[in-house]
Amino acid sequence: MNPPPAYTPRRRRLPWVLAGAALLAVIGGVLWSQAQRTPAGTGQAAGTPAAPAKAEASARPALTVTLTQPQREDWPRALAAQGNIAAWQEAAVAAELSGFRVVEVLVNVGDRVRKGQTLARISAEAIGADVAQARAAVAEADAVLIEARANAARSRDLAAKGFVSPQAATQTATLEQTAAARLAAARARLQSEEVRLAQTRVLAPDDGTVSARMAAVGSLTQPGQELFRLIRGNRLEWRAEVTAAELARIAPGMTAVVRLPGGADVKGQVRMLAPTVDPQTRNALVYVDLPATESNPARAGMFARGEFELGRASALSLPQTAVVQREGFAYTFRVDGNNRVIETKIGVGRRVGDRIEVTDGLAPDARVVATGAGFLADGDAVRVVPPAPVAAR
Repeated sequence: MNPPPAYTPRRRRLPWVLAGAALLAVIGGVLWSQAQRTPAGTGQAAGTPAAPAKAEASARPALTVTLTQPQREDWPRALAAQGNIAAWQEAAVAAELSGFRVVEVLVNVGDRVRKGQTLARISAEAIGADVAQARAAVAEADAVLIEARANAARSRDLAAKGFVSPQAATQTATLEQTAAARLAAARARLQSEEVRLAQTRVLAPDDGTVSARMAAVGSLTQPGQELFRLIRGNRLEWRAEVTAAELARIAPGMTAVVRLPGGADVKGQVRMLAPTVDPQTRNALVYVDLPATESNPARAGMFARGEFELGRASALSLPQTAVVQREGFAYTFRVDGNNRVIETKIGVGRRVGDRIEVTDGLAPDARVVATGAGFLADGDAVRVVPPAPVAAR
């Protein structure tokens, strides 16, 4: 008779259970042996403290740096401002004749001109004919006057001898005066026509630079029509906007440094202060004269920033490489006696060259990381090396 089915599965599972138990015993022995040599997760030998290894890893320098100290220097005090550059004065050059054609334009925008220089020519043929006619009238009147003077002189001689009545002598004297008046009128007309002839040459009213040109060859001149615009004397000015409180710190004659959009700096001098303050913005204008030289890169219409030099004052400064900007604040890294850095928040002010003023937060004798501060964090260990010697020129 066959055994009952219930006993068959138990006999088949027994060898597998014994094999699994043996395998677990082997694995447990291996793990226990390793645990005796090195405890799991510590990376240290059995019975050895973990603190020295951690201290050694944390003491490894994060960066090699050079140190610097704040320097006390005498710096200029400045007041920052901004504004537009404009012409000191502009001269509008218009045609004085109406209904005449422009036949030649001699200058372009940007040309420097001298006072009295011809800028354009207007057709002069008709006016030239009027001048010739006026000169002929003067010659005729001059001839009539000569004859009238001779007749008057003869009449006076005859009247003195009694051969001519006083009435006839008076008539000849009147004719002489009339001829003289007609000659004067003819000369005045000739002068007027010569003035009109001179107006066919459009002249520069002053030294300056052509800032605009509306004249075109072939166009007809109109009354009051503007043909050119000049920057008088090539003079430009910076119209800086300052607050009412700042206006009291500025005086005529002060030096101002204007920084142009291209990066160039131009020195100017305060000419005058505006007599009023804008009631809307509460700002006032300060007019700064700029040098009228060809090398001046300033141009009318530029927007520029600048500074007014108010005097000089002592400043504690650091190289700009030693200052790090983070989240809108300025920080520097001091080095303690254990060559660890301490992140220090500081206040900054003026900038001169490659140095920046420290207004607060740093002692004058502090040792500060000079370069590479942006790669450090508070508490990092560093290796300090002396700065590289400056090569002799």
